[in-house]
Amino acid sequence: MNVTKEIMFQTARSGGKGGQHVNKVETQVTGRFHIASSGILQEEQKKMVLEKLASRITDEGYLLVKSNRERSQYGNKSEVIRKMNDLIARALVKRPARKPTRPTRASREVRLQSKKEAGLKKTSRKKVSVHEP
Repeated sequence: MNVTKEIMFQTARSGGKGGQHVNKVETQVTGRFHIASSGILQEEQKKMVLEKLASRITDEGYLLVKSNRERSQYGNKSEVIRKMNDLIARALVKRPARKPTRPTRASREVRLQSKKEAGLKKTSRKKVSVHEP
C-alpha cells in the first residue's frame, strides 16, 4: 500500500552530521497523513489504524512520522514514506484469535508435586515446640 499522494510534507532544519550544510538546509522531513479523510483506506481499515497507532496519532487525526537520518531532503522524504507504509501495513495485519487450552494431566501433577515440596520445606523451617506431641 502506498500512501504517498495523501501525505503532507513539512521540512525543518535538522542536527546531526553535515557540518555547516546542516545549518543552512532544511533536511528534516515530517510527514502528516490524515487517516479519517483517506481515500486509500476503507472504513474498517481506518478503525484498525486509529486503534493500533493511537499513540502516534494527533488529536486532529494525523499520523505523524519524522526522519532526519539522511543528509538530503529527498532521502528523508523517502524514509518518511517507507516508515509510514510500514506502520500502516503492520497495523492492518489481523492477529489470529487465541485458542484457549487446558493444562495437561502431567503438568497439573508436576505443579501439585512442587506445591507439596514447597509446603514441606516451609513446615520444616518452623520452630519445634516442646509441648506438641
